Amino acid sequence: MDTDLAMQMVTMRTAATRGSVQMAVLKKTHDLEATLLNTLLQSAPAAPPPGQGLKIDKQA
Repeated sequence: MDTDLAMQMVTMRTAATRGSVQMAVLKKTHDLEATLLNTLLQSAPAAPPPGQGLKIDKQA
């Protein structure tokens, strides 16, 4: 009977550890994706002011 209780405790502890690891991986993945998104948005050029870029300058 003690071994059943011990096995239940080990199983519960394993499940808790697995949940903690999954949460840590999820948070790290989110942080990396946010960093990547910020990097991509910083390197993207800003939109031109209104009215600019409507005509093509063929003399250039």
